[in-house]
Amino acid sequence: MFLSIIIPTLNEAAALPLLLEDLWSQTGVTLEVIVADGGSHDSTPEDARKLGARIIAAPRGRGAQMNAGAAASTAPWLLFLHADSRLESPTLLRDALEALAAAGAKVAGHFPLWFSRRHPGHDFLFRYLEGKTRSNRPNTINGDQGLLISRKYFDELGGFDESLSFLEDQRISARIFATGRWILLPGELSTSARRFESEGHAERLTLMALLTGAGAAGFDAFLQSAPEAYRPQPQTQRLDPAPFARLARRLMRRHGLQGLRTLYRGGSFVRENAWQLFYRRDLLRGDGQWTALQFHDRWFAPAMNTAFGNALGMLLLWLWLLKISHPLEAFFGHFRTLAKKH
Repeated sequence: MFLSIIIPTLNEAAALPLLLEDLWSQTGVTLEVIVADGGSHDSTPEDARKLGARIIAAPRGRGAQMNAGAAASTAPWLLFLHADSRLESPTLLRDALEALAAAGAKVAGHFPLWFSRRHPGHDFLFRYLEGKTRSNRPNTINGDQGLLISRKYFDELGGFDESLSFLEDQRISARIFATGRWILLPGELSTSARRFESEGHAERLTLMALLTGAGAAGFDAFLQSAPEAYRPQPQTQRLDPAPFARLARRLMRRHGLQGLRTLYRGGSFVRENAWQLFYRRDLLRGDGQWTALQFHDRWFAPAMNTAFGNALGMLLLWLWLLKISHPLEAFFGHFRTLAKKH
């Protein structure tokens, strides 16, 4: 039960000590804690050393930092955590390791989440997001859920993609779905809702969908042109998704036929994620029956798994981008301004 914990950091002095205290409170497992720092200007490295973690300097970017941490680690099992994670149960890691070891080869594990919030409200949104982390479906497994994996399988996967400063979690998640399988680990991991609270709940959710869809569609021209779409936590501020949607539309038009192919692949992504509409319906009903989701899986998804379904998704995606690019409130606000002038 020897486990290497790898935590990428950038100015995380406020959050990291809490996580390290949780880690050293774990029982039934031997830990090696490695903090891969991307050049913090606060007390993150000093605090980590004082609390018993090993600090390594790494090129900035979460994928590069976690790869550097993995290369420096020595345990046969690896767990990648975000600095704002919290572990409530003292046996969480022991139970998780036992579950993963029993699951066989080419298996990775992730935890279900619950969001720690500083401000009340948006209860349904967080219930929706927390439920998705339990679904074990493609495009629902992200880095804040933790990645528990054997070193052997991690090396076979080639580690994290370092080509972008974000989406490394989505890309390794897709490779695990393609080459092995995911399991939902026992217990829960807590994560901070700070990004939603600083950037705006609807705004962050909208941009997350846009980035995830662009990644699934191979729309690298957009992702490389919009690095500020996922800023380091200390730099977060209120988001405006409209410029990103306009950039996506402009790049698609500029690339002509290739842009149309990208839009079609984006339509396929929309079709594949239509289950979330059915899941939302069931969650609103709140009876625990999941009848709408069962209908999707049994009837809707097979019927729409066609070129027509992709084309329909493509049309909906383009209309969604138009809506984000020109929000209705801005549109009507323009006419209200004209009316006042005249």
